[in-house]
Amino acid sequence: MHARDVIVVWVVAVAAGFGAAIVASRRAVVHAAAIIESTRLPPFFIGITLMALGTDLPEIANSIVASATGHGDVNVGDSIGSTVTQMTLVLGILPLVAGAFGVGPRRIVAPGAVILVGLAAVAFVAGDGELSRADGFGLVVLWAVGSAVVFGLGPPASGPAMQAPSLHLVRHGAIALAMLAVVGAGAGLALRGIVGIAEVAGVPEFVVAFFLASIGTSLPELVVDLTAIRDRQRDLAVGDAVGSSLVDTTLSIGIGPLLFPVAVTASFAVEASLAAMAAVAIVVALLATRRRHGRITGAVLVLVYLAFYPILLA
Repeated sequence: MHARDVIVVWVVAVAAGFGAAIVASRRAVVHAAAIIESTRLPPFFIGITLMALGTDLPEIANSIVASATGHGDVNVGDSIGSTVTQMTLVLGILPLVAGAFGVGPRRIVAPGAVILVGLAAVAFVAGDGELSRADGFGLVVLWAVGSAVVFGLGPPASGPAMQAPSLHLVRHGAIALAMLAVVGAGAGLALRGIVGIAEVAGVPEFVVAFFLASIGTSLPELVVDLTAIRDRQRDLAVGDAVGSSLVDTTLSIGIGPLLFPVAVTASFAVEASLAAMAAVAIVVALLATRRRHGRITGAVLVLVYLAFYPILLA
């Protein structure tokens, strides 16, 4: 098949994947909102747990597959790149498209601090050029502990949680998870198309993982969070954005090596982690000190994203 025809096939795959993600995301937010309304669980908690795990399925799957096949740099590059993309580009686009909304220090400081700890942990454990099972286990535990800390220090609950969810709520949860799985599958198809285009064009694997794969795997967060903001589910959107970044820097990177220890390029992992820490720190400082996250702060976050990649690539 001619290279041009191959590229056309991959472009179709990208379009189909993005379309599936957009349609499924709408249904996921609807059923997540139903859980919030029925149980009175805090939307922020739903965002950093259910939504974050669901929209991070592409990164989690990539971590396992990449580690199993000996491509540790793909795992680390995609996950750290996704963290930067979600904390800058995704959070930056939200007010530009859906209008201004409040964030507040209680929604950004604690998760930002845990994300910074996660990035520092990645730089430390990857410094020897290998991610062992112990390293992976430590990162997974850090995700669990960090999520609990973020929830404990997060915004007040909207009401008491039910002690035992009904079958009706279980159905809502099952549908929400199923739709999130479709979002992940759609993004995975789109990601494969992006990778295929890069392969035909002769782009190195490192560049695909860090600069292209992270954009593809961050698509579910962008689509779901935009939908949530438009439905006035601010806490759901912010919780998903920061929760997904927390998942990326801990659970996503750790789950693969926990099952399949793998070698990584130490210099890349350390430098990328440190650069990502700088980007996250800027975002946290900006949003924690502003009453409203609007067009100005959104534009600043997009500029941070645009400046981060050329600097790191150089």
